Amino acid sequence: MSRVGKQPIPIPDKTSVKVDGKLVTIKGPKGELVREIHKDMTAAVEDNQVLVTRPSDLKKHRALHGLTRSLLNNMVVGVSEGYKRELQIIGVGYRAETKGSRLVMQLGYSHPIIFAIPEGVTVTSVDKEHKIFVEGIDKELVGAVAAKIRSYRKPEPYKGKGIRYAGEYVRIKAGKAAGTGA
Repeated sequence: MSRVGKQPIPIPDKTSVKVDGKLVTIKGPKGELVREIHKDMTAAVEDNQVLVTRPSDLKKHRALHGLTRSLLNNMVVGVSEGYKRELQIIGVGYRAETKGSRLVMQLGYSHPIIFAIPEGVTVTSVDKEHKIFVEGIDKELVGAVAAKIRSYRKPEPYKGKGIRYAGEYVRIKAGKAAGTGA
C-alpha cells in the first residue's frame, strides 16, 4: 500500500465531506471546494474520516492513491484553515499596492504592472508596501497566483533584487573583480 494513500484523512469540526460517486464536495467555515477524483480511485467517509482506496497494486494505481489522498487532504485543510503565501519585494523603488481587484506593482520597468486577482484568492500588500500576502482555500490556486506574481520580477543573482517567497534563499554571485590597471 501507498504510505501516504493508506492514511485516513481526519475531518475537523464544522467541516463536512460528501462523496457522490467520483465527485467529492468539502464544506467548511472558510468555504466549499469540489473536485472530481480519478475514475479508478474510490473515496468513502467512515467514522469522521475519509478513506481512499485503489483497485490494484499497479504502479499507476499506487501513484494515484497517494495523489488522490493528498488532494483531498489539501481540500480539507483549505476549507478549515486556509492557505497563505508571503512574498517579499526587495529593491529600491519596488512597491506594490492593491486597488480593488487588482494588484499594481512598480518593479523597475517603465510602466506599472497590473495583475488581475482571480476569484477565490485575496491578495494584500502591507508593511510599507514591501510584502504581499496571497490567501485562499485552494492550495493549488494560491501557489499558482504567488508563482505568477513572482514571475514578473524574479530575484536577480547579483544584488538579489526582485520578488521572492518569504524565507527563500537567493544565492548571490560575485560581481566583476576590479582590474589591476595594467
